Amino acid sequence: MSVRIGIYGFGAIGRLIARAALDRGYEIVGAVDINPEIVGKDVGELIGRERLGVSVSRDPDTLVEADVVLHATGSYLDRVYDQLLRVIDLGIDVISTCETLSYPYYRYPVLARRLDAKARSHGVTVLGTGINPGFLLDTLVTVLTAPFHVVKRIKAVRSLDASKRRLPFQKKVGIGLDPDVYREKLAKGELTGHVGYAESVLLIADAAGLQPSRVAEHQEPVVAEEDVKVGTRVIGRGKVLGARGYGAAYVGDREVIRIEFIAYAGAEEYELIEIEGKEYTVTWKSSGTPGDMGTVSVLLNLVDAVLESGPGLITMADLVPFRPKLVP
Repeated sequence: MSVRIGIYGFGAIGRLIARAALDRGYEIVGAVDINPEIVGKDVGELIGRERLGVSVSRDPDTLVEADVVLHATGSYLDRVYDQLLRVIDLGIDVISTCETLSYPYYRYPVLARRLDAKARSHGVTVLGTGINPGFLLDTLVTVLTAPFHVVKRIKAVRSLDASKRRLPFQKKVGIGLDPDVYREKLAKGELTGHVGYAESVLLIADAAGLQPSRVAEHQEPVVAEEDVKVGTRVIGRGKVLGARGYGAAYVGDREVIRIEFIAYAGAEEYELIEIEGKEYTVTWKSSGTPGDMGTVSVLLNLVDAVLESGPGLITMADLVPFRPKLVP
């Protein structure tokens, strides 16, 4: 029997979810969004396919027939918490792209405990995941520790060319802003940059059974040294081309896990993971992973695992089979 999918949030990611879900043979039984320009319109027509007979609605109750809801509306758990509760109240498993839900015990310990209790009481599973956090800089890293009996240090880097990403992503990393304005907006929360440095670090630490003595994260602008063309725009010298940042976990004064995210116009595209063991070090490098379709694929590839999981709030550390031994 085909898996019945509900989609909560029908923006760019939600529509990609719909297309990919149909390609996999899943059935879309509901879609929710608050955008008045698409409410009431047929899901199939909105994604360039034939009509499905399923319209976008503002009412989450229209998702009631779904086996699992794929949720893609926001990055911060406190802002999407009520949305998740509505799905849980329907008795439906949910997989969300909310970055801070990937390891919610760091920023939102109270909400995480409440969400777990609510999910258990309704017999459903809740998981936050995506391409990053969720896979590239945490789950994949954990998998690559498998051939090490002892791990001493982990470093993972993701670098991408922000000029090739959607305009909302370019705005998120501050392209075109004055560096001081970037820092001011970042401090006020008007600009997010990358969300999930600490979450990725703590997913690795959790899989390893490690209790860090300290977790740090930092983000800063990358400034153009000369004029750079981004699409039809020219980003002048001294303006922001994007952002770079890191998250790190320490045991005492020793850094044992470090992840870095680099996203600016013209950056090389790759992921690099370096694992230092007691006896040898292994370095893995890719040619880069598309972010949007990567996120969608991670969600869809986890549908069966979530449907088969026991109730409660889980993380990717609960699903990955490997448990590295991290000894600083």
